[in-house]
Amino acid sequence: MAPKITVLFYSTYGTNHGVALEAARAAEDAGAEVRLRRCQETAPDDVVDGEEAWRDQLEKMKDIPEATPDDMEWADGYFVSVPIRFGVPASQFRAFVDTLGPLWQSGALANKLITATTSAQNPNGGQEATIQSVYVTAMHWGAIIVPPGYADPIKFEDGGNPYGYSCTPGELNETGKKSVSFQARRLVEFAEKLGG
Repeated sequence: MAPKITVLFYSTYGTNHGVALEAARAAEDAGAEVRLRRCQETAPDDVVDGEEAWRDQLEKMKDIPEATPDDMEWADGYFVSVPIRFGVPASQFRAFVDTLGPLWQSGALANKLITATTSAQNPNGGQEATIQSVYVTAMHWGAIIVPPGYADPIKFEDGGNPYGYSCTPGELNETGKKSVSFQARRLVEFAEKLGG
């Protein structure tokens, strides 16, 4: 049976959207059944409308369903891609996590696999801390963390974050695509091992 992976992301300007698309493609290529889901925008309309690039990005993602607790219960594993806000994951992701209390209480998030990626304006903008923050939440669920570590040579080319791929804003380059693909395939590989 194919592993079920939810690729969950939030993206303001497109960076994490690009990461999520690459992760979904790689997970499908590795044999997984994939749900690509975005976190609901929680910023007020007047704030979003005040930045053309933000509004344009929302329009680009309009056909991607917003995440629901069902997408988390359904999956065997999660690939999370979220930007950094002041050293922690964006509040839109946190708002979605806050809807998962009933699933957590019932144990439905336990034993799921998770891996995470992030982006920040600069390489020292909290990239490692943000991924670790996602993993701390996952530990409360009883989830199983699947970091990339240095299990592939690409990790010595992409900036070397062993917790998960991290980048500065912009279109995903070829090194980034290889790194995200490796991380997604690794998640599927362990989902298969634990599911079998």
